[in-house]
Order: sequence, then C-alpha cells, then structure tokens
Amino acid sequence: MAEFAEVEAVDGVRMAWNVWPGTRVEASKCVVPLAALFTPLHPVQNLVTMPYAPLRCKSCRSLLNPFSQVDFIAKIWICPFCYQRNHFPPHYASISENNLPAELFPQYTTIEYALPGEASVPPIFLFLLDTCLIEEELVYLKTALAQAVGLVPANSLVGLITYGTQVHVHELGFSECPKSYVFRGSKDVTREQILDQLGLTNPGGAQRGAAQPVGVIAGVRDGISASSINRFLLPAADCEFTLTTLLDELQRDSFPVKSDQRAARCTGTALSVAAGLLGACVPGTGARILAFVGGPCTEGSGTIVSKDLTEPIRSHKDLDKDTVPQYHKAVKFYEALAKQLVNQGHVLDLFACALDQVGVAEMKVAVERTGGLVVLAESFGHSVFKDSFRRVFEAGEHALGLSFNGIFEVNCSKDVRIQGTIGPCASLEKKGVSCADTVVGQGNTSAWKMCGLDRSTTLAVFFEIAPNVQSSGTPAQPISQQFFIQFLTHYQHTDGNMRLRATTVKRRWVDGSASTEELVAGFDQETAAVVMARLCSHKMETEEEFDATRWLDRSLIRLSSRFGDYRKDDPSSFSFSQRFAIFPQFMFNLRRSQFVQVFNNSPDETAYFRMVLNRENVTNSLVMIQPSLISYSFNAPPEPALLDVAAIAADRILLLDAYFSVVIFHGMTIAQWRIAGYQNQPEHQAFAQLLQVPKEDAQAIIKDRFPVPRLVDCDQHGSQARFLLAKLNPSATYNSANGPAPGGDIIFTDDVSLQVFVEHLQRLAVSS
Repeated sequence: MAEFAEVEAVDGVRMAWNVWPGTRVEASKCVVPLAALFTPLHPVQNLVTMPYAPLRCKSCRSLLNPFSQVDFIAKIWICPFCYQRNHFPPHYASISENNLPAELFPQYTTIEYALPGEASVPPIFLFLLDTCLIEEELVYLKTALAQAVGLVPANSLVGLITYGTQVHVHELGFSECPKSYVFRGSKDVTREQILDQLGLTNPGGAQRGAAQPVGVIAGVRDGISASSINRFLLPAADCEFTLTTLLDELQRDSFPVKSDQRAARCTGTALSVAAGLLGACVPGTGARILAFVGGPCTEGSGTIVSKDLTEPIRSHKDLDKDTVPQYHKAVKFYEALAKQLVNQGHVLDLFACALDQVGVAEMKVAVERTGGLVVLAESFGHSVFKDSFRRVFEAGEHALGLSFNGIFEVNCSKDVRIQGTIGPCASLEKKGVSCADTVVGQGNTSAWKMCGLDRSTTLAVFFEIAPNVQSSGTPAQPISQQFFIQFLTHYQHTDGNMRLRATTVKRRWVDGSASTEELVAGFDQETAAVVMARLCSHKMETEEEFDATRWLDRSLIRLSSRFGDYRKDDPSSFSFSQRFAIFPQFMFNLRRSQFVQVFNNSPDETAYFRMVLNRENVTNSLVMIQPSLISYSFNAPPEPALLDVAAIAADRILLLDAYFSVVIFHGMTIAQWRIAGYQNQPEHQAFAQLLQVPKEDAQAIIKDRFPVPRLVDCDQHGSQARFLLAKLNPSATYNSANGPAPGGDIIFTDDVSLQVFVEHLQRLAVSS
C-alpha cells in the first residue's frame, strides 16, 4: 500500500480501485464503489504556483495539463477529456519540445494558479457567544476568546454577537461606551428586519443583502459604506481593546430560570442574525461564524426541546420511532440557514461544550454544507476545547491552513460519470453529460461549493462507468485504454488572494472478466475501507430501515466470493491476495465502531463522529475505524501490537490512538510500581524513562490533530480502562474456555472475535 500513499503525496488523490473494469456489469461485481478520496489542499512538495490564468478547453472547460497532446508546429493542443483541438494564445508562441510551460511538465500533475486581477480580502471572524452558562463555564469561554483575539491575523475583521434569551449584536465601532442592538429570541426575524434594525439598508430603500449568485464572488458592495460595515466588523488590531473590555464586562444571561426549567436559549435566532449581518456586509468573501454553544436551543427557531426539564432531549430510540416533531422542524430550519450561508460563501463553525446534548445532530447539515469545523467537549475548560480552539488560529507547521470560498469541480473522460460526493460541500447544481443517473450524496452536479476548507479536508467522489452499448446490444469496452479525471479547486488562499489548483490523474481500463489479477493489483484496501465507512454512514442517515451491519457483511461476502482464492465448499482452502488481506479486519472494526453502533452514544455524538469522518483524509479516517496500538516494555523497543485483548500484560504499557481519544494504559505491575514511586528513585531511571516515552508519543499525536483528542491515562482494572477495552478484539471473554494469560485480561462481551468472524466469512464465501 506504500505506492498508493506515494501517489497521494504527489496529488492528494487515493482511489479504491486504481484500475477500472471496462463495463458497468463488471464494475457492479467489484462490490466496493469506484470512488476517489481527494484532498483539494493537500500539502504538495514543490508545488508550482503560476502567476497567470490557466488555458481552458473551449469545449469541456478542462485545463491544459501534462496529458494533453501538443502539436508544436501548428501551436495546437488536444484536450484528453473531449479530444477538442485548441489553439494556443499568442503569448505561448515560443513553446517547443525544449521550451514547455510548467503545466505541461510530466511531474506537475498538480499545479496552482494565482489568479490576476482579483483583490486580496482579509478573513472575517464573527464570534457568537452563548451566555446561558454557569459562571465557571462563562469565565472559561471568555478567557479562551480573549486569547483568540490576540491570535487572529491583525488585518482580519472581527465581530461579536452574544445570545441567551435575547440576541445582542455589539457595535464594536462605537468605543465611547458599550452599545448593542437587541433582537427578541422567541420571534422569527427575516433578513429585511435584521438589516433594517441594524441600520444596514440602502439609502435608496432597496435592501442590501439580496441573494448573491451561488458560488460567485461578490463585487463592489454598493449601498453599504465602509463606515457602516465597520460599526460591527472591525480589523482585529483596531478593536482589540474594545473587544477585551466587552468580554471582561460580559455577564450571564440576566433572565431568571426556574429550578424545574431549562434556560431560554435562542441559538437558531442568533445564527439567523449572524448570517444576515454577514450577508449584508461581506457577501461572497471568506467569513466564518464561530458559534460557542453551551446547551440546547429552547427558544425561537431551531428549538430542539422544551424548557420543561421533565421532557428529555431526543435519543436515537426517539428518532427511530419518529416521536420527535421538533427534530424535523429544527433540521428544516438549519437546511434553510445552510442554503443562505452557502449562497453568501460563509462558514459555520460549531464549538459545543456541555454535559448534555446541545443540538449538533440538527445543526449538522449547516456545519457540513458550509465546510465548518466542529468540536464537541464536556466543558469550555476542557483541554479538548481549549487546545482545539487555539489550533484554529495557530500559525506554523501545525496550522490548519484555513481557506475560504471554494468551488470544487470535476471533469472526466467521456466513459466516466459522476454520481456525487460525500463530504463538507454543497451542490451547485451544475448539470451536464458527466452526471450519472444514480445519485450518491450530493449528486446531479459536477461542481460543488466549499465555503470552508483546510489542509486535511477530503471529499469522497463517486463514479460510475457510462453505459456504452454496441449495436449488437452487448456492452462495449472503452475505445481508449486509459481515462482521465481532473479536479479543480478555486478558493481564497490564507493570504487573501484567489487561487485555482488543478490536479489531473490518469488511470487505465482492463477487461474485468479476463483480468482479475490486474484489478486485484490496483485495489487499495485502506481507501476502500474509508469509502465503505462514508457510504455506510450516509445510508444510515438517509435510508429508512437500513441495516448497516447486514449491508457490510453482505458486501464483504460478495467481495470475498469474487476475489478470494478457494475451492468450492472448502473453507480451509480460502485465502486472500495480499491486496485484500487486511480488508476483512477493517470491516470487522467498522461494524463495531461508533459510526455503525449507535448504542451508548447520543445523536449529537453520532453526528459529531460522522462529520469528522466525512472530512478527514484516508490516514486519519483509518485510525477512527481501526485504532492503532503500540506496546512499551523493558524487554523490547516500542512496537505495534495487535488490537486484541491478548496485547494486555501486567509488565507492559499500551498506547491506543482511537483518533477522538488517546489512551495510555498501564499494566497491573507497572501501575503498582508507579504508585509506589519507583520512578523517583535514582536506581530506577529506566522505569522512569519507560513511563515517559508513551506520554511523549501521545503528545506528538495530540499536537498534530484537529479536533484535539481526549487524553486518558489509566491503569489495568481501573474504571477508565474501558476506553481501551471497548476497542480491542474480544479474543478472550468471560465465557471463553481458556482464561487469560497470567497478568492478562478478559472482556465482558458477547461480541464475536475477529477469528470467529473470519471463519464465518470463509464458510459463506466458498459456499456454492
């Protein structure tokens, strides 16, 4: 699989199948979809940025690339996608075989263009604070925000809205005394009312803030003067003192709350006001609403539960039984909000910190379609929130590389159709011949809006083979032996300038019925596992009565029957090629993961896990599906261990990376020695070092990850050991014939082990 990772390093593209069968029928037999995981802003070494606009094909609008055929004498290039002949413009007159422009260099399959003539614009951050918090939580939040104000780029514009029972829009440009505009939280407010009350209407009477064309960068903001915008959005350097003073003086929501009721919190109304403000002042430019939510919305639009504490917040069981009318109403509200934000090109980031649910499941659609960040923690004082929030504004090698206002397009050869994408984007409804009839995720389009994207934002793009049929009625093989896919990402760079990044990849066709070996050689089992995880999560959310475990099992059995090597009805003869060897293990862990098993998770947690899965790259997603385990002991250097309960030993330390949590687990003997303080004695320096190494490795993992994972430091037989035990293969359980090895452990579960799972798979795969 190393060669697939090398391809990803060059272009940010990984495909489940790197060789495609020539017909639809053969593709359906492959079971795993023809899909690519593409990271638009993947950090590419030696990325070339050209200071001019790219050349486009006059027929299909794809860009000149290294796979284009060039006639140097006639100064013509032939598009590899539609075979259109295009003339080079006059400024390419000097090109020859020895004088090529960068976009034709074979190694520059990914290239970037700095688009001339487009003005640089600063990023905009609008902070949206929940004040219905206990005093301690409000202090934590104010402290984090005060630090953030010092970290944002000095030229960026910032604004502040606070909300509780009512919404307060703070006028930062009026520094003489605190001044804010108040909206009633229980009342739905239209965009026109928001603009009118904030004094942002056009002098001629027309409303500024009319919907911008989808995906189009706004031009001159005629109708609103810079002074009007600067009342609410000011450069960070100019309003740091005002903002800090406001935060220092900020109090809890002053409206009394009865002991048997929840606080009146109008999250939906506050988000509507924030979206209206940005839509009026800065439409079509990169802006983020950073929403800090400390509890459920109980007032106005987006309400998820009543104020009465006797009514519990919806659970998965309530959603399955459809006994939550407020859920559907709230989702409908957030879908409308998502559409508004996408039209404006703005992002919604969500920082939800509470012991109970806050409505992440309802807000998911707005956060995901705008490409927003999401962090879920227990408290605003927890390291998961504090460190994650700091990472948003961090510079340097660990920076997230936040970019804005992107448009993502896919061009492909005539024999390929686009089914859709699953990931943080919204359809631009650009229909064409390249769109497939079958829709997966955001389909029926070849272009998507990505309001927010960063270095690890990854989209899953699903393809199908065009139904080519010969005159005899039999499926036709593609004319060419190879096909091309081009990914175009037009976005606002972190420096404020507009860029266009083009990635063009080439793959080849094979006769699937005759060349199984070639299909197998091109199978990337890591990417396939992530594609299946995204598709399974999507089906669970969109299809009623969908049995995820059964679907995964059936898919795996069909794949094993198609590509396994075996004699009919002889399970002991079954074997998999090295290319497929770990795939059953991935599927076993996916079946047990938090993406499929919603038991013991709230709808908010499930929505959070799936949102992060749908935006991360292959490496990170794999860790979510199948955590990594490293063993530390006196007898050997740190080494990978099997994700199995047999890895537990009394004299061993284990480090589990499950993406959302990092667990340092001390064996019984190690824990007793540590409690006795042996590590503090000079003669036991080796033991002190053994305790320190996993801590350093855990910090290295945490430092490079967003959202920052929860660090759990636990001992064998301790209460927090459950964080490790829940992820391990239960090869030894309470009813196993053989007990654990001395110093080992067992898992109290009725789940089958990986060995039993594989035995059943082999038996079903070989059955005639």
